[in-house]
Amino acid sequence: MKLYGMSDSGNSYKPRLLMAKLGIPFEHVETSSRDGTTRKPEFLARNPNGRVPVLELDDGRFIWESNAILLYLAEGTRFLPTDRYQRALVHQWLFFEQYSHEPYVAVRRAILRYPERAAQRTPERMAATLEGGNKALGVMERQLAETPFLVGSALTVADISLYAYTHDAHNGGFDLGAFPAVSAWLARVEGDAGHVPMLPG
Repeated sequence: MKLYGMSDSGNSYKPRLLMAKLGIPFEHVETSSRDGTTRKPEFLARNPNGRVPVLELDDGRFIWESNAILLYLAEGTRFLPTDRYQRALVHQWLFFEQYSHEPYVAVRRAILRYPERAAQRTPERMAATLEGGNKALGVMERQLAETPFLVGSALTVADISLYAYTHDAHNGGFDLGAFPAVSAWLARVEGDAGHVPMLPG
C-alpha cells in the first residue's frame, strides 16, 4: 500500500502510527498541502477534496479522511472492538476528534507552526482556539481519569486518532500539565508495542 501524507501532519501521522503498531508494510509518499501538490490533477484524481492523507490499496483503490483510513486498517484487529456498543464509542470519539478537538488543537498548532498562516494569529482567533482546545482536553481529562484509554481498558483507534494532535498540543500553546490524566494516557499510548514518533528523532 501507499500512504500519501505530510510528515508533520497529525492527520497523516494517524495511519502511519497504526500501521507501525500492526506491522503493516507501506510506502510513504511525501505529499504537502503547502506547496500545491494536493491541488494538482494527479492528486485530485486520488482525493477530489485535495487533502492528505490518502491510502492507496494494493488493488489501486483509494481511501481518504484519516479516521476512515484508521477504521479500514483496524478491521479485525485489537484496535477495533467487536462489541456493538464499544464500536459506537470508538466512532463517538472519532467524531469528537474531528469536530471538537482538531479544529482547535490542530488549527492553533498550524497557525503557530507555519509562517504562511501568520495572518491568522489574531488575538480573537488565538483566544478562540485556546478556549476550544482546552475544552476538548477537559472532556478527555474527565474520561481518562476514569478509564486507562478512551473506550475502557484497551487501546483503540479512538486513542490513535486523538493521540496524534494531543501529544503535540504544547506546540500549539496548550499546557498539558493542567491535564494530568491526559498526560498519563499519552505515556500509555507511547508505551504500547510498535510505537513510532511523528517525526524521526
